Amino acid sequence: METYNHQKITIKSWAEEDRPREKLLSQGRRSLSDAELIAILIGSGNREETAVELSRRILYSFDNDLDKLGRLSVNELSKFKGIGEAKAITIMAALELGRRRRESEKPQLSKITGSRDIYQLLNRYFSDLNHEEFWILLLNRANGVLSRHLISKGGQSGTIADPKIIFKSALENNAASIILAHNHPSGNLKPSQADISLTRKLREAGSFLDIAVLDHLIFTNSSYFSFADEGLL
Repeated sequence: METYNHQKITIKSWAEEDRPREKLLSQGRRSLSDAELIAILIGSGNREETAVELSRRILYSFDNDLDKLGRLSVNELSKFKGIGEAKAITIMAALELGRRRRESEKPQLSKITGSRDIYQLLNRYFSDLNHEEFWILLLNRANGVLSRHLISKGGQSGTIADPKIIFKSALENNAASIILAHNHPSGNLKPSQADISLTRKLREAGSFLDIAVLDHLIFTNSSYFSFADEGLL
C-alpha cells in the first residue's frame, strides 16, 4: 500500500458557504446532507479530498446506506484514506447514538399477537451485529412478555442454543410459552437444516414440559423470517 505524508484540507480553509458547521448554524441541522454531517465529525479530509468529498465517497461505497455504515468495524473504516482510528471511532460513536435514540422512541410491547410484534421487540438487539446471537422471549398464558434472555453468542457462521439453558430459564420464570430468535449476519433469511432441526427439537422438548414454542424468528439487518408464518411449526 502506498504511504506518504499528505496535507489535510480542513473545514476552516473552505469557502464560508461550503462549511457544514456554519450551514448547520445558519440553516439548521436538517439542511445538511448525510455527507456534510459526517464531515463535521471527521473535521478534515486528505490531500485530494475535502471532508465532505471523503464522506461522500465513504457513503457511496456502502450504497449511501447509514445502516451498512453503522455495521463497519474501526479497521474497516480506517481503510479509507484520511480516516484514522480516532475519526473511525467518532463516526461509530455517532451512529451508535443515533441507533440508541431510534430504539428509545419505539414503544415497549407488553403482549405478543404475531411475528411483527416479536420483530419490533427484538430487532434492536440484532441490529448491526456481525456475529450470531440466540435470544428467547418468555410469555405468560395471555401472551404477555415476562422477560427476554440472551442464550448464546457465536461467530459469523453460527451459535449454540442449549435446550437445557432455554428451558431452565422458562421454568425459573414460570413461562407458559417461549419464542426463539436468532440472526443471520450473512443476510440470508432462509433457515438452515440446523435451524429447522433445533426448532423441532425444542418444540418437542417443550411439549413434555407443557411449555409451547410459539415461533422462531430469523433476523437479518433489514427483515425477518417466521417459522410460524411459514407453517414450519
